[in-house]
Amino acid sequence: MLSKIKKSPVFKKAVIILLSLIALGLLFFASIYFGAWGKLPTSVELKELEQNKATQVLAKDGELIGKFYIYDRQPINYDQFPEHLIEALIATEDARFYEHDGIDNRSLLRVFFKTILLQDESSGGGSTITLQLAKNLYGRKDYGAFGIVINKVQEAIIAKRLEEIYSKKEIITLYFNTVPFSDNTFGIESASMKFFNKHTKDLSLEEAAVLVGMLKASHYYNPRIFPERSRLRRDVVLVQMGKYDYLTEAQVEDAKNTDLILDYKSYSHNKGLAPYFREQVRKDVSKILDTLKNKDGKKYNIYRDGLIVQTTLDYEMQKLAEEAMYEHMSELQQQHEKSYGKYAPWIRNKKIVEDAVKKTSAYQNLQKEGLSEAEIMKELKKTRPVELFDYEGTETRNVSVIDSVTHYLKFLNSGMLSVEPSTGKVRAWVGGIDFRYFQYDHVSQSKRQVGSTFKPIVYTTALEQGIEPCTYFSGREVTYDEGWTPSNASSEETDPDMNYNMETALSNSMNTIAVKVLMRAGINNVIRQAQEMGINSELPAVPSIALGTASIKLEELAEAYTSFVNQSRPSKTFYITRIKDGNGNLLAEFEPQVKSERAFSETNRQIMIEMLKSTVNKGTAARLRSRYGLRNDMAGKTGTTQDNKDGWFVGITPKLVTVTWVGSDDHRIGFRNTAIGQGANSALPIFARLMQKMNQDGRFNEITGARFRSPSTEVRELMDCEAQKRDGFFKRLFGGSEDNRKPEKKEKKKKKGFFQRLFGKKDKKEQN
Repeated sequence: MLSKIKKSPVFKKAVIILLSLIALGLLFFASIYFGAWGKLPTSVELKELEQNKATQVLAKDGELIGKFYIYDRQPINYDQFPEHLIEALIATEDARFYEHDGIDNRSLLRVFFKTILLQDESSGGGSTITLQLAKNLYGRKDYGAFGIVINKVQEAIIAKRLEEIYSKKEIITLYFNTVPFSDNTFGIESASMKFFNKHTKDLSLEEAAVLVGMLKASHYYNPRIFPERSRLRRDVVLVQMGKYDYLTEAQVEDAKNTDLILDYKSYSHNKGLAPYFREQVRKDVSKILDTLKNKDGKKYNIYRDGLIVQTTLDYEMQKLAEEAMYEHMSELQQQHEKSYGKYAPWIRNKKIVEDAVKKTSAYQNLQKEGLSEAEIMKELKKTRPVELFDYEGTETRNVSVIDSVTHYLKFLNSGMLSVEPSTGKVRAWVGGIDFRYFQYDHVSQSKRQVGSTFKPIVYTTALEQGIEPCTYFSGREVTYDEGWTPSNASSEETDPDMNYNMETALSNSMNTIAVKVLMRAGINNVIRQAQEMGINSELPAVPSIALGTASIKLEELAEAYTSFVNQSRPSKTFYITRIKDGNGNLLAEFEPQVKSERAFSETNRQIMIEMLKSTVNKGTAARLRSRYGLRNDMAGKTGTTQDNKDGWFVGITPKLVTVTWVGSDDHRIGFRNTAIGQGANSALPIFARLMQKMNQDGRFNEITGARFRSPSTEVRELMDCEAQKRDGFFKRLFGGSEDNRKPEKKEKKKKKGFFQRLFGKKDKKEQN
């Protein structure tokens, strides 16, 4: 019977077909093995696996504040994996991981019979951890109808090679460092930091189960978006751990009853802590890397080479600084909008709106397409869903490009920088109110008129030129060249017969006297003094420079003020201390840059600190004491520019110099009135709130508890005089002035009558 079957033509054909299929299968396998469908990695290449790694940006104490990456990946070692994480992975993904050589034949048979033939989806998959690793490392390509088969065979070949090269521990390590999670995150360490704000070694059982559960479908089980799905999947992982005796039944139930709590930290470019600072670091590191080469002679890549960038930023202070800014700016914005009401320039001033619209990419793209002005404006009036920033939370509304521009024109913006004066190390950096919507950095990019914050430089010059602090100056107005007559911001008429010493004039920010001090000290001397204190911006040689009409970067102003608490030596701001490669090898290192020569004498430094302390204790910054209840040793200076366009405050403590600025990005939009726009109201409260928060945190005791040294006996004697004195009878009778600037105009100026003083208005040429 058997011989008849063998002789049967049908049998022969079947054998030929079978052998042909086997031969074709072998040829097909050989074509994949030898790279006809794409080159497979060799054993040598697998031994030298290199994956794109995220560059990490660290705060001064090692806290992670941001990353630069194409794929968010931070490789770690096997000993950093907690045991329950490994057990969760094996129980859920590959129960016989330690028994097979990369391919689990028993699982494949189970999949074939139960899943394919019996359509039992609960039977699980046949993919091993090693097969998944092969897929993670090399991905899958589209080969058309044969794609799934070709990819599976390629992965099997790679998996076999991996098992021959690496130990099981090494495969686990490679797997956890390459496996994809939600939100463009690769590797367990990045996922752990993103979803739970902790390192992998610190993951709890429940947290480990959440992350392992996510591997089945990273988006579908994303705990940020779908917390209930994620929790249910976590429970499946826990049950699997119980099934394979990694947990007792009681431990499984206890873990299942634990709430799913995330501590999500976004390390995307636009979100997270210190985004303006991180962007500046990115720019600087990229320039530095252009000068360096790795062992292969190639330039380092900030997005792929897993570098470590150590910065000076204080993680906790930065958080408090951002909170202080946000809290104050949300309140100030309400005051700002309410003050203008329906007469707001972002609504009424068509020129401002038109100019802003023409700067948008939407307008410029339509213009490049050759559309007429009328056609462009017609397109820009079409509405579409847009996410708009607001302090109460972002909101998606149907608006046009013009509507969007008008919406953003109304917002005030802010800049803030806190610096350690002895070194120039940046401790906090806030470049704006929200990097997602306002990416212009007001710390490093913006130049604005600095108002009365420039006056301490003028007074320092005067002291250096031999003018003693007890020199008295009249507060009366004087007209200078080209008919310019500076006046004080106070609504009260200055007594023309009253004279003030320098401390009183500076602490009360008297404009009339500031210009007189400048003229006595010499304009060129003031400019030279500013340069010695770290001001590099061009300063115009005009009398109005005394009132801060020069545009200066916030960074420069901070550097100049460090000299008042650093032995008269300005410190150059810096924020990157070291750059290392992924193996910890030092690539670049940076040290403080403090001028070796004094910018002014120690005696004059002490005098200036006493004057600036008076500003806080009884001058224009007195609300730090009265309203905010701060009792720290502090000095400072307020500043407000012409037409209330900019508000400034510089806060000085023995161990921290902080500069804050507030204003509109469009220079044509100022505050409606001085009450809102003056630096004491617009900028000072950010510093005040920061100090309040730092006072409540014991970690900052060294800064908040620092005390200024008592002034020397010489300084006390030099400043020992009445704050003000009235001209004597004969001087009032016959006149006379210390200014020698067109006295005839001063004599001709009419004194205002009672009703004019009571109801009249003064033109504010400059503000404090």
